[in-house]
Amino acid sequence: MLKDSNAFGSFSANDIDKAQQFYAEALGLTVEKNEQMGNILTVHTAGGAHFIIYPKPNHNPAEFTVYNFLVPNIDDAVNALKGKGVTFESYDSEYLKTDENNISRGDGGQGGPSIAWFKDPAGNILSVIEES
Repeated sequence: MLKDSNAFGSFSANDIDKAQQFYAEALGLTVEKNEQMGNILTVHTAGGAHFIIYPKPNHNPAEFTVYNFLVPNIDDAVNALKGKGVTFESYDSEYLKTDENNISRGDGGQGGPSIAWFKDPAGNILSVIEES
């Protein structure tokens, strides 16, 4: 029934203006604000894909990754985003470790891809993942 329907993801933010600035300026994405629809943001990504961010005053950030960006070179992407003021998460547990550049190095196989996580101003977790 839904196999031919278009779909998109969505998540909330407690400050829609900060979200708009972060996604447009720090991440370099095209962001449109629809004031007639309650200040919902539409964030455009490659290939015609998009997601929406809606304002929610009692927002609680998700405890999982809400959106992943595929990149050809994770070191270049992480360094460029750090240059824009993005702060990456560090992990050091039995199951997940990041290196000095905040990257979990995968082997492209059972260890998964190389990935680095960061948060938007509302605390939503995003990632960059190296394409294999």
